[in-house]
Formats: sequence, C-alpha cells, structure tokens
Amino acid sequence: MELRHLRYFLSVAENGGIGVSARRLHISPSAISETIRDLEEELGVNLFERKNRRMLLSDAGTSFLQDARATLALADKAVDNVRRFNLGESGTLTIGFFAGGFGSFAPKLIGRFRRKFKDVKISLIEMVPSLQMKALQAGTIDIGFTRPFSGPHSLSLRSEHFQTERLYAVLPRKHRLAQKKEIHIKELANDVFVLNDRRYSPAIFDRIIELCAKARFSPTIAATSSVASGVVALVEAGEGIAILSEAVRTLSSSLSFVPISDSAAKIDIVVAWSPQRETAVLRSFLEHIRSSRRAKQ
Repeated sequence: MELRHLRYFLSVAENGGIGVSARRLHISPSAISETIRDLEEELGVNLFERKNRRMLLSDAGTSFLQDARATLALADKAVDNVRRFNLGESGTLTIGFFAGGFGSFAPKLIGRFRRKFKDVKISLIEMVPSLQMKALQAGTIDIGFTRPFSGPHSLSLRSEHFQTERLYAVLPRKHRLAQKKEIHIKELANDVFVLNDRRYSPAIFDRIIELCAKARFSPTIAATSSVASGVVALVEAGEGIAILSEAVRTLSSSLSFVPISDSAAKIDIVVAWSPQRETAVLRSFLEHIRSSRRAKQ
C-alpha cells in the first residue's frame, strides 16, 4: 500500500465519483479505478458500492476513511516537519553564556528568535569562556556568547563580533573614587585588585593587564575568581577593587560601578561556533543575529 492509494481513495470518497476526482487530481479515470481496485484487493474488502456511476462508501470504506485521513495527515505533517527542520525552523539549539558577559542585547535577541521559531527548543548553559571553547568542539553547546579567543581554538572554531562593552571599575562605596563620573586607569595604580582567573577568562584578564601596562604600572593582585560574580563578591568582602564589563552592574547594589575613561577600556563579546557542527537551526540563529545587528546600525 502506498500513500497514493490512500490519496485516491480519499478523493473518490469525498467527491462521490471517479470522474470528479480524476479532474481534480489531473490524472486519468482509469488510473484511479485501477488504484482503487488494487487497494481493495490488498485489503480484501470492498470499499465502495458502485451505483449508477456513483461510488458510495461501503461500511468497510466508512471505517477505513478515518484512518486513511489520519495516515495522510501524519504523512503531510512529517513532510512539513522535515522541510521546516531543513530550513532551520525547528529543532534544538543549546547556547552557552557566562554571567556578566551575556550582553544586554542577547536575552532580547533570543526572545525574538524564540517567538519567530516557536518549534525550536532553546537551552541555555552557563559556563566560563575557556570551557565554552571545549564545549563547542565537543558539541555540548551549539553556539556561545563568549570572549574573543586565539591560539588552537581559532583554527577549529569560528566567531563573529556581537557587541563591545565598556569596562568599569568596581569599587566599595567608601572608596575615594566611588563618586566620580569616570576614572582613568592610572588612578587605580595604588589599589589592590581582584581579577577574573586567567585560566577561565583570559581575554578580560589580559585586557586589564594591558591597560595597566599602558598606564605604566603592574597591578597588585590579591585574589582571583573563576566567574564575575565571584569577583564582585570579593570586592564586597573588602579584598580589593575590580575591573569588569558593564554587564556586571546588575550583580550588586552595594558597590559603585564607575566607567574607565581610557580609550582601550573596552572588551568584545563574540558569538562562536564550530563549522564542523553547523545545523540548519544554528544557521538560522546566526542569520537572526546578523540581521538584528544590521538593524541596530
């Protein structure tokens, strides 16, 4: 039995005759008649009662009609599903991100994508930048909002600029510079720093060291943390001051966040993925990111 048999049967049942079905299906009446006979022979029942050129459903045909409709509807749905999957309109997408580095624009962007492609199941996994690189290569995540990377990862992964964030000094409220509108990095030369651990967040660690070097000092580092929330907690505990991206301002209401005025006091967020693991859904999401970025320009 083929889907063609069911389609011809359904057409004849709904139209009450072979002639009308032939015209609507754009095939010869004889082809429909032969197909119906083959179907009846295979099932071992008469699906129709032939009366005065009319084809009326038999009791067996009436019973078969509901299942035939359901089977064809399921087949049509399967075709639609695979086409939509191939167009990146359905499937799964696992996104990596790190707290304090997701960017203010990313959640809204994901929300718009989810509303546009309601059949895409999105999962978010929080992980530091260095672990995102490994997860992309292993296929644990499909795409990551992360920091720029270099070295071996740049050979196996691709990335595109997502947005640039300004760097802020994270200070206790009683710090001498806490009430300033902006701070030059050299004004922090005598302070003790707490930083992101370079093993987990090399991009921001290196940017801070570069900024200090340009201001002709080497920072005194009292402590490090693998995540931005840990760095903020260390500042709250009185371990020192920190430099973090502007997104971390939501992590504490008891500290002062003062922008750094140096022109190089910025850091990028990129979206990264493995070209060996590209899926249609991933390509749809990348195009969504690109079109959203163009709309902002």
